Amino acid sequence: MSEAREQRMTQAVGTALLARIKGLATLWRGIAGRGGDEVILAPDLPAEDLAHLRGQMQACLEARGGEVSARTRAAVLGRAYLGLNTDGRLRFLRLLAEEFGPDRGDIDAAIDQLRSSDGDDRARAEAERALRQSLEPPRLKLLTDFNGLPEGIKFLVDMRAELMGQAKDDPALTALEGDLKGLLAAWFDIGFLELRRITWRSPAMVLEKIMAYEAVHAIQGWGDLKNRLDSDRRLYGFFHPRMPDEPLIFVEVALVEGIAGNVQELLDPAAPLGDPQAADTAIFYSITNAQKGLAGISFGNFLIKRVVDDLSREFPRLKTFATLSPIPGFRDWLSQHLHQGEVSNDAKGSLKTLLAEPEWVKEPAMVEALKGPLLRLAARYLLSARRGDGRALDPVAHFHLSNGARVERLNWLGDLSPKGVAQSCGLMVNYLYKLDGIEANHEAYSASGKVAASGEVRALGRG
Repeated sequence: MSEAREQRMTQAVGTALLARIKGLATLWRGIAGRGGDEVILAPDLPAEDLAHLRGQMQACLEARGGEVSARTRAAVLGRAYLGLNTDGRLRFLRLLAEEFGPDRGDIDAAIDQLRSSDGDDRARAEAERALRQSLEPPRLKLLTDFNGLPEGIKFLVDMRAELMGQAKDDPALTALEGDLKGLLAAWFDIGFLELRRITWRSPAMVLEKIMAYEAVHAIQGWGDLKNRLDSDRRLYGFFHPRMPDEPLIFVEVALVEGIAGNVQELLDPAAPLGDPQAADTAIFYSITNAQKGLAGISFGNFLIKRVVDDLSREFPRLKTFATLSPIPGFRDWLSQHLHQGEVSNDAKGSLKTLLAEPEWVKEPAMVEALKGPLLRLAARYLLSARRGDGRALDPVAHFHLSNGARVERLNWLGDLSPKGVAQSCGLMVNYLYKLDGIEANHEAYSASGKVAASGEVRALGRG
């Protein structure tokens, strides 16, 4: 993504966030009520306001009154959070993390009780129950109360997104983020999600969010979006009933003849309209996780399987299901290996020139000289580059290999956009979803990290 586009996207997301915050604050005002229960806090949450907030949180935990009272108190706290600036929200979250976690004294006592119950089945069962109870932090009740509010689940998704940026080196915030992830994983179980086809007639609010969230191939206005929703295209998304206007993840599909190898040709608005009834291949060319706060809660594999089923019913001629995917980690990996001197000397000079001169794709001689080395190195990267936990280094590769796809074909100059050249050296890859091999590929990759790949790609990797 160019710096200018990234700035525009950041501004657009920031504007949308501010609008949503104002809307939520207004929506919850009626639940929170006016007068004595309202929490008036300075935006940066100074020490004196922090003490008042602590009392409000404690009151929520004491659960005086019934369900209506609990919702009122949650709305008061939620409105207080929405009124804070970045520093104030961090202090809010830190208070929740540090003072409303599990009681260590209760945990130690429960462990002692468990150790002393050896040999007595009844006493051990009671000790195990006490230990489980002591490990459950009080803040879980506060988080669950937020979920009872209108749009409360989206509020919590966004809260986790903010936490993820703050929690990396903070054990207390990391624990709070983990609690929130556990709740969201239960609430966003695949059984609760609705697969929805997005069309030009879908609500404008949903279409605007598709345009804003698209993270793989930026949508260049309404005309581009309409092209992606034409009769030879499909766009599907998962939605949660409590977030009906917010796509969680969506996939864009082109119905074509043969496996596509160039994304600019695939998305060209001037290209003739294809006949979907004559198509034999479905190309998944973009998959976007739309909610940062749901990172690590996987339902992308279920989305692909559901879409394959839906397309197979609608278009019986479809026999091939494949992606046209970027290789987003390749350029960084290549730079690192060049620096460490792990690339052969005959290619090293040319590749260093490439990295220093992004306009190489416009020089025919350079393109021809680099084609062989880059294809071989890309195959090696996809087949062999690993993280410390053994999974594929490339995040897109890991996603599709986990789902049971195989690395089918590398496409030279498959994406000549600035982003494609910067991240993937212009290369793209097809991952093939061969229906009778998905389970075996998934098991082999999950168990031992074995990458399923075509003979063509394996030959390149040995070159």
